[in-house]
Formats: sequence, C-alpha cells, structure tokens
Amino acid sequence: MKKVLVFSIVLACCLAATFTMANDVVKIAFIGPMTGSNAAQGMGAKNSFDLAVRLANQSGDFPYTLEVVALDDASDPATGASAATKIVSDSKIIAAAGHWNSPVARATIPIFHENNTALIIWGAIGVDLTDKYGKMYPEITRVCPKLDAENKYLANFLTEKGYKAFSVIHDNSAYGADCQVFMESSLKEKGATILSTDAVNVGEKDFMPILAKSLQLQPQAMYYGGVVTEAALLRLQMAKIGLRNVLFCGISGIADEKFNEVAGRSAEGAVIVKPGDDAEIAGWDDFVAAYDKQNYSEPMGAYGKYSYDAANIILAALKEVGPDKAKVVEAIRNIKYKGLLGEYTFDSTGQTTLLDMGIMVSQDGEWVKWDDSSYAKGEKKLVGLK
Repeated sequence: MKKVLVFSIVLACCLAATFTMANDVVKIAFIGPMTGSNAAQGMGAKNSFDLAVRLANQSGDFPYTLEVVALDDASDPATGASAATKIVSDSKIIAAAGHWNSPVARATIPIFHENNTALIIWGAIGVDLTDKYGKMYPEITRVCPKLDAENKYLANFLTEKGYKAFSVIHDNSAYGADCQVFMESSLKEKGATILSTDAVNVGEKDFMPILAKSLQLQPQAMYYGGVVTEAALLRLQMAKIGLRNVLFCGISGIADEKFNEVAGRSAEGAVIVKPGDDAEIAGWDDFVAAYDKQNYSEPMGAYGKYSYDAANIILAALKEVGPDKAKVVEAIRNIKYKGLLGEYTFDSTGQTTLLDMGIMVSQDGEWVKWDDSSYAKGEKKLVGLK
C-alpha cells in the first residue's frame, strides 16, 4: 500500500512538473536602437527577431511559451549596459541578441559574461568584439561579418573598377576610427593612394571646411566611415560644393534607405557594402512574406535577416538543451545551424564562419543590388572615372 502511495505521489509530482513546464514562459531578449537616429535599423531587427519567436510558438515544437523581451539601447553604451543588467537579472531570460553599435556591445559584453548569459551580436561589426572579447568569453558570438571584411570587400570592388585616389572621412567613434584604419590599409594593399584623412564629430552637420580641402585635391572617390545621417548630409554638401563627380562610398553603416531619403538626388551613384545578398538567399521570399504578414510598422532593414537568424540559433540551442543558460551558451558556440543566410558555425572567437556580402548602388532613389543595376549593365556610369 505504501509503495502504491509513494508511486502515486511521484507520478503526481511528475505530471505537475510537466504541466508547469507546458504552461511556463521562457524568455529571450533583444537589444538594439529603437529610438534616436539609428532607430530604423533597430526596429527592423527587433521585428525580425520577434517574427522568429512568433513562428516558433506557432510550430508547437516547444513545451512552453516563448516570449521576447525587447529593450532599447538608443545607440548609447550606458543605456545598453542598463538594458543588459535588466536582462541578466531576469531568471526567465535564457539568452539575448544585441546591438547595432559596437561601443554599446563593448559596454554590455562584460555584463553578459559575468552572468554566464549568451549574447549573439546581430549588427555591431567592430573587429574586437569577437577577436578580443569573443576569444576570451564563450558567451559571445556574432552572426554578421566583421568591419575589416566589409572594408576589404569594398576596397577590392572599387580598385577593380579603376578607382585609385581617395579622400577618407570618418566619424570620431571607435567604429569610425576602425573604418578609417581598415579601409586605408585595404586600399593601399591594392595600390590606391589616400589623398586626405579627416575626422568629424558624431552628429556633425557642417562638412564644408573639410570638403573645401577635398575640392582642391580632386579625389576620384570619397569614403565615409560612419553611419546614415552624417553620410547623407555629407553627400548633399559634396554636391553643393562642387564634388558631384566624386564617387561616394561606405560600408554597411550606411545601408539604410534613410540615406537616399535625406540625400535625395545627390545620393545617385553612391556605392556601399550590404551584408548578405538577399537575392541569393534560399527562402528569402518566404521570409519577406512572413514578415509582411505580421504588419509590422517598420521595414526589416539591412540587418533584419541577421537578427532573425540570431533568434533561430538561440531557439535551436533551446530545443537541444532546454532552458538552461550555461548549456545554451555551450550549445550556441558549438552549433551547426542552417539559417536564412546559410549554415552557421562559429570559430574559436565566436565569429561566424559564414561570410556573405554584396555591393549596392543608389539608383533612382533606392539601394539596388549592383548586378541588377543600370550601372552594372552599362546604362549608367559611376562618377570619378575618366
């Protein structure tokens, strides 16, 4: 009789635990700029992250409800650190994906490490985030290309087209300084000449003094290491001062339609690197259709695909090891996951081994894949070449 009673109690406890798990909530977090000048990038990425979780909940593959905790970092390190502290303080949050800005990631990485919580970087491309921090901390991985790879890709493209003389302008953030270093070294490796290098403040609105110097030097191309708003204003002022026939170029910090909106007709012919080649992605149309079906207010942006894959990597790790933070850290680092962009694995620094980039050109008010553009077809010509 006692054995029956003990068995009944154990069975009841097991059933109760199963019922609790089936009705419990497991949270995963997203951090990005949802206010301020970079909000378009953050909101598109947040929506794409949310989409992955919605689809996972609909799949029935998890014995609990998945919930997104989305926090704004406002592209500010202190705000990001506060958000990270909130995340690691919530026992139901198992892992996070974060940041479009490298300085913000640098501020939060120690917090995630100290609390043994996985952070997948979806948009920040500073080289040290994985080369330094990811190498030390197993909690840190990144699904997007690094800044040095993007600059090398752009330098190769431009020099192959015949550009040999450059002016370089960068903002005074760590991101901007890294852009300057890696772009100049990549250009010099290809035999190009750097005619001038200038730094500007983040938030700068008047570039005329620097542009006056460039007007005298007459570069073939002007590279800007910074982000969207300043880039668009710089391109506008280039046209006003008489540098309309100098190619404007940059990497993915400028990969946003806001550049075309602000720069207007002056944007025409600008060349950038965009992470990921959407047209070559298997399942891209299904992803876009699923995103559109949710009626999000904002477009997915250039990095939505990366945050979507980041969410799904976290979900795959959860499915494999359950909602255990330490086990999720290990599972993510050692994962082999077929995502939207291809098969993800991470090297010893936590950097994705999946490198996928493409060249975009501003044509008729929007970014267009280079191979599909009138410029690639010879119907239009890039400026700066004779």
